[in-house]
Amino acid sequence: MKITIQEVTDVLSKVRYPGNGKSLIANNMVEGIHVDGNKISFTLLFDKSTDPFVKSVVRMAETEIEVAFGKEVEVKGNIQIKFRQETPAAQAPKPVLPGVKNIIGISSGKGGVGKSTVAANVAIALAAKGYKVGLLDADIFGPSMPRMFGVEDEPLYMINRDGKDWIEPIEKYGVKMLSIGFLVNKENAVLWRGTMASNALRQLITDAWWGDLDYFLIDMPPGTSDIHLTLVQTLPITGVVIVTTPQEVALADARKGVAMFKDEKINVPVLGIVENMAWFSPEIHPDEKYYLFGKGGGEELARKLGVKLLAQIPLVAGICEDVDNGVPTSSSLSAKTLTGDEESRNDEAIAFALLADSIVSQCEERNRTLPATKKVDVK
Repeated sequence: MKITIQEVTDVLSKVRYPGNGKSLIANNMVEGIHVDGNKISFTLLFDKSTDPFVKSVVRMAETEIEVAFGKEVEVKGNIQIKFRQETPAAQAPKPVLPGVKNIIGISSGKGGVGKSTVAANVAIALAAKGYKVGLLDADIFGPSMPRMFGVEDEPLYMINRDGKDWIEPIEKYGVKMLSIGFLVNKENAVLWRGTMASNALRQLITDAWWGDLDYFLIDMPPGTSDIHLTLVQTLPITGVVIVTTPQEVALADARKGVAMFKDEKINVPVLGIVENMAWFSPEIHPDEKYYLFGKGGGEELARKLGVKLLAQIPLVAGICEDVDNGVPTSSSLSAKTLTGDEESRNDEAIAFALLADSIVSQCEERNRTLPATKKVDVK
């Protein structure tokens, strides 16, 4: 028996689409009918991939054709499905921060090693070098950036862009900055469960107008926690910088931090290690070095883990005093200090400027040698 295209069309005109009761032909849902002996193939068109009747319509079409032409006809598996429009879920997801080139996490295995101080000073040093910089204080339970930037009492405002209201980051020292510290009473503890903290953090990322940035730094909370997982699941992090002191207790925790990011489920590149409070030099004897917390522990850790030692930052009282007063050491950087003008030289600020250079260099090498970053799918 020879089957014609018209005969197939007539059969499909008897199949009703449950959505409106009209036939597949009347709904213009059939195209590309092809007959090759007993083999019949064609394409069914649906408006959306979420159409609930896709499978039932395919089965009805197969059944009607088998009834009309006999069981020997080959139609099962030969019906293709197309959708006239893709649903948002079927389209490629939009990037969370489309204008941001590099997302850098500043992390530490334990608290008290100066991670936030390093993050604040590096952000300002990068801005002093002409980069567009953002800084997110992701330490939900111990936010410190508002104090370090001297903006504790600054109110947050909304800004309208592209027909939507966004949180506008506070800008100071050339750095756009947000922290949960702007939204809670600075005298009270943040008593939130992990889910609440994670949701608040996502809002600071996705509901804020960060704009175009060369570097988006994230001051992560110490240790390993839900917040870290939220960050790697929300953002494609370019790489992380681990801050530690030479003290063995801090180094042990730093190893765990590196291990977390290198875990195959996380797989975020470690750009390097910063050894903070590496030594102390008395003001009256600047050439002398006293290793109060041990000598070269960060350098040795970097060697063992196969990562770069980005910098060794000395223990200087002025660095701590500067952030306590809301004027981080790097805020003194200018064209003169960056070029080494002796009259305006600030060795501590220069140390952070050199650290910023190292991070830029490592970030560029990472982008040359590794594939583009993706958000982590953590089950």
